[in-house]
Amino acid sequence: MSRLLSADLARLRKSIFFKLCVIGMFLFGIYMKVMDYVSCTQYGFTVSLFSMLTIYMFVLVFMIPAFVSLFVGAEYSDGTIRNKLIIGHTRLSIYLSNLITGVAAALIFTAAYLIAGLAVGIPLCGVSEANYRELVSLFLLSIVTMTAIASLSTLIGMLCQSRAVTAVVNILAVLFLLVMSIYVSARLNEPEYYQSITTMTDDGSIQDVAEEKNPTYLRGTERKVYEFFNEFIPTSQAVAITQGSVSDYSSVARMAGYSAGIAVVSTAVGIFVFRRKDIK
Repeated sequence: MSRLLSADLARLRKSIFFKLCVIGMFLFGIYMKVMDYVSCTQYGFTVSLFSMLTIYMFVLVFMIPAFVSLFVGAEYSDGTIRNKLIIGHTRLSIYLSNLITGVAAALIFTAAYLIAGLAVGIPLCGVSEANYRELVSLFLLSIVTMTAIASLSTLIGMLCQSRAVTAVVNILAVLFLLVMSIYVSARLNEPEYYQSITTMTDDGSIQDVAEEKNPTYLRGTERKVYEFFNEFIPTSQAVAITQGSVSDYSSVARMAGYSAGIAVVSTAVGIFVFRRKDIK
């Protein structure tokens, strides 16, 4: 296993796409912090060092599947997996090595963004006060969420021998989950009541305004189901981390538990099927 990891990490360092992703995340961190500083000073807002610091998660939702698809797909196209099996490596160690490498790449992408954002943000904004406990909880949640996304991407990548098909399936899966997340969030954010104008005067001014129940507002069991999916879907977690809107630590713990469960189940399924797969 250690030899496989060493070989995969060595291949990771030589990967041009990996280097481009790291450089891209580093430049993106600089750009977001500079634009945040410019917009805040332009409109007279207080510039915080930690604003826009978790937006990396939304980018990684797409970057992780793309990277895993190309990295794992190259193993099939180059015949690397077959060679690993011939020299005696087990399918379990091959699968786990690719998964760990994908998670490690995601962590490096995150580090590149954070290093750039802090390197530019500290001189521009100084070290401002913040809720460090909330920030740490968001960063820890993002690691678990990244692991879940990498696990799902690795599952598809290890079971499909075509690199092009793997990339298409992974990206479409992310887009589907993202659309689902947006829909669930929109339904949960609908107002329970809305204002209804009952009468108006001749000059057009409102004379009486009444509140009426929103018939499409989610209530009872239906709302609980939507709330569950809003915390369960990895892309919903990514959006919440990006917005920094997860202030309830019990919600953070539930999200982390869901992502950990997704990672474990998808990895178990992937290993089970990969062990029985015919490698061409």
